[in-house]
Amino acid sequence: YDIKFETLLRFMTEISIVVPVRNEDESIKPFLQRAENVMDKIGKAYEIIFALDPSSDNTEKIIFDEIKRNKNIRLLVFSRQFGQPAATMAGINNCKGSYCVIIDVDLQDPPELIEKLYNEIISGYEVVYAKRKSRKGETFFKKIISSIGYYLINKFSDVRIPRDAGDFRIISRKVIIQLNELNESHGFLRGMVAFVGFKQSFIEYDRVKRYGGKSNYNKFFGSMKIGLNGLIGFSSRPLFLMAITGFIIALISFLLGIWYLFQKFSGINLTPGLTTTVILISFFAGIQLLGLGLLGEYVGRIYDEVKKRPKYILDKKINFDE
Repeated sequence: YDIKFETLLRFMTEISIVVPVRNEDESIKPFLQRAENVMDKIGKAYEIIFALDPSSDNTEKIIFDEIKRNKNIRLLVFSRQFGQPAATMAGINNCKGSYCVIIDVDLQDPPELIEKLYNEIISGYEVVYAKRKSRKGETFFKKIISSIGYYLINKFSDVRIPRDAGDFRIISRKVIIQLNELNESHGFLRGMVAFVGFKQSFIEYDRVKRYGGKSNYNKFFGSMKIGLNGLIGFSSRPLFLMAITGFIIALISFLLGIWYLFQKFSGINLTPGLTTTVILISFFAGIQLLGLGLLGEYVGRIYDEVKKRPKYILDKKINFDE
C-alpha cells in the first residue's frame, strides 16, 4: 500500500523545482534544507530535480546521498557539459508537477520566495517571475552590461522580455507543454517564456550574494551571450538595421565623392589626403565586419537548427518513475 501510495503521489505532484547545477558541492545541502522547509510549509506534493552538467567536485555524490534521504529528490546527469540553458530545459522536459519552479542552487535567489511565487500563480496566472530590486555581489560593470542588454533586447526584439528578471520563476503546466513544443537548440528561457505568452505577473525581491563556491558564469562573455540569444533569437530587426546603416553610409560616401569632385574642379584643397583615406577605410572596414559578424550569428543559428541535434544527451536518470 505504501509503495502504491507513493507512486500515486508522484503522479499528483503539485510543484516541481528544477535546479541546474555544476560544481556546486558547497551549496547543495544548504539549498535543500531551505527548499524542503518551504515545501513542508506549503504542504503540497513536490519534487526537486537537479540537472547536473558533469562536475569535477563531489556534487553528484552529494545529490545521490540526499536522494537516499529524501525520495522527492531526482537527478539528471548529462553525457557531457551542455550548459545551463540546456540543463534547465532538461529539467522542465522531465518534470511532473502542475507547476514548475526554476531556481539556481547558489542561494542568490532565496528558496523562501517559492511560497510567494506559488501563491501568486494559483491566483490566476500562468507565469510568475521574480524581479530583482537589487543585485548584491555583482560588479558595477556587470550591472551596466545587463542594463544595456535588456534595453537593446526590448528595443529590437519581437517579444518583450521583463527587465531585471532572470530564470527564477514559476510556470504552469500549460506553459510547460508549450515550452516542450519549442524545439530550439539555443534555449533562452526568458525569451521563450515571453514568446509563449499567457497571463503573467511578477514579485520583487532583493538578490543576495552567493552562499559559497565560485560562480561558473563568465561575467562578461556570459552576459554578451545571453544578450545575443535574446536579440538574435527573437528578432530579425538587427539585419534590417544593418541594411539601413549600409544605405546611410553609402549615401554619405556618395556625398563625400561629390565634395571631392567639387574640390578638384574648383582648385580648393581643404581635405587632407592620407589621414582621411585611412580613417574612411578603417571606418568602412569596421562596419563591414560588424555586418558580417551579425549575419554570421543568424546563419550559425540556422545551421544549428537545421541539423536537428538534441539539445542535450542524458547519461543517467536517477529516482524517476521510468
